Amino acid sequence: MEELKHECGVAMIRLLKPPTYYQEKYGTGHYGLNKLYLMMEKQHNRGQEGAGIACVNLDAPVGEEYMFRERAEGKEAITEIFKRIENGKWTMNNDTASECAADNFQLSILNCQLMMGHLRYSTTGKSGLQYVHPFLRRNNWRAKNLCLCGNFNMTNIDEIFTKIVRQGQSPRMFGDSYITLEWMGHRLDREVERNFEEAKNLGLKDLDITHYIDDHVDMARVLRTSLPDYDGGYVLCGLTGSGEMFAVRDPWGIRPVFFYQDDEVVAVASERPVLQTTFDLTTDQILELLPGEALIVNKHGRTKTETILPQRGDSQCSFERIYFSRGSDRDIYQERKRLGEQLTKPILRAIDLDTEHTVFSFIPNTAEVAFYGMVEGFRRQGLDVRTEKVAWKDIKLRTFITEAGARNDLAAHVYDITYGCLEPYKDNLVIIDDSIVRGTTLKESIFKILDRLHPKKIVMVSSSPQVRYPDFYGIDMARLEELCAFRAAIALLEETPQIINEVYQACKEHPSEANHVRRIYEPFTIEEINAKMVEMMRPKGMEAPVELVFQSIEGLHTAIPKHHGDWYFTGHYPTPGGIRRVNEAFIDFYENRNNVISS
Repeated sequence: MEELKHECGVAMIRLLKPPTYYQEKYGTGHYGLNKLYLMMEKQHNRGQEGAGIACVNLDAPVGEEYMFRERAEGKEAITEIFKRIENGKWTMNNDTASECAADNFQLSILNCQLMMGHLRYSTTGKSGLQYVHPFLRRNNWRAKNLCLCGNFNMTNIDEIFTKIVRQGQSPRMFGDSYITLEWMGHRLDREVERNFEEAKNLGLKDLDITHYIDDHVDMARVLRTSLPDYDGGYVLCGLTGSGEMFAVRDPWGIRPVFFYQDDEVVAVASERPVLQTTFDLTTDQILELLPGEALIVNKHGRTKTETILPQRGDSQCSFERIYFSRGSDRDIYQERKRLGEQLTKPILRAIDLDTEHTVFSFIPNTAEVAFYGMVEGFRRQGLDVRTEKVAWKDIKLRTFITEAGARNDLAAHVYDITYGCLEPYKDNLVIIDDSIVRGTTLKESIFKILDRLHPKKIVMVSSSPQVRYPDFYGIDMARLEELCAFRAAIALLEETPQIINEVYQACKEHPSEANHVRRIYEPFTIEEINAKMVEMMRPKGMEAPVELVFQSIEGLHTAIPKHHGDWYFTGHYPTPGGIRRVNEAFIDFYENRNNVISS
């Protein structure tokens, strides 16, 4: 319901056969690019602010371009990029406005063996083509060229920046993507120079040295010397000009990444069904990188997985399962159904067991699977419940009107209802969503439109627990005051602000010691916070009473047993950087709360 943006999706392909093989077998010389396009479109949900691709042609002759990059902004970025390729009008690395449409140049792009795609959502608030991945670091030595993209958010980039500066570097930008590129590029330079010295000691000269370097780059060494100090959730993907390809996962396992290999191709994606659909695979044919592990493909196509960092935790993001990843995944589909099924008992309590006079529905579209699980749960108990499609999500409305009031009025009509689907003032309405985060869509749209049906009572159900804490690992909820559960707890504490003041002092004095913000919720039951949330989100003039029902933490882990990352619900951040950042977020809230509360 409340659209959360997620830090990105990745797609990679390494062709293991000559270009003529794919032409003869599949009837197209665009096999790799076609697959990359499909993989990116199947992950469009993960990033609609921009997209980019990068390719490497290992057979390009000296003096011609061999490493290509193209990026675009907006929801149609993928289509725009591939149209440029199709039309032979690739904008050279986006560095100039000139179009490179020569036949040999176009042929070089189409014959690339390594391809990488990225879809971007920003959690930093920064926009513009310069922030769209992949990021490219150029050099006349092929092995020193590095192209990097990822699904990540680093919580300690200021520390990495300081380390780089202390070593003598002078970065031109401050941001985790750019700094990671420069830091990893620096380590790649050192690896190339190490091989250069080895080649000289072996008596090699000129091009023989270059070939030795290209054949002996150790990407595992580069990754091991680049990543130990990083704190955050990440999947980093990269290509080098000499033909190395890699994907590496954070040692806490926060962000997901999957891969597939046969004798024709190696492919990587952020979600498993993407690979299944693109290459017509079964679930069991696809592997997932373990925390701290890297998939590395060398210039000759030899593939290995290798532990880069020791595993530091077991914190796979549960929001990936609840909301972000595609529900077509075999396991995610069942998990979402279980999330719905486990809510039947608290729902029955909320409607006083009166299923005869209750209509059950869901907020489209991501809560649909949880709705099926909820209905199955009732039917397993012998209850034949009434279901209707009550809410409809329309296209995003646009207006030339600039007045805030008029814009808000239009925003309230993003959802519509099925009129006449329940008996006014007699039937309860139970409606399930996947999460309730900020509460703004409920207040400005959902509650207003549902109240037009005149239900006896509205029971608003969340298949996930209360979102109480920000995420700092790739989801766009970094401010405490945006979370309706936090605002409710603060409102309950306003008459006795001692705890608020004590938490502020603890955050100031011991920002890395523990998550002090957890104390904000300790005096209250979930039901007390629910009641305050209803009071705060209830729009003026609404008639129907409202009750909130949330998934329990225990229910979450029962439904999703292998993904233990729950910091946005419990406050148990898996990394030191997450703990420090949540305390800093409270300091920011406290020092500006007069502005926040009044807004």
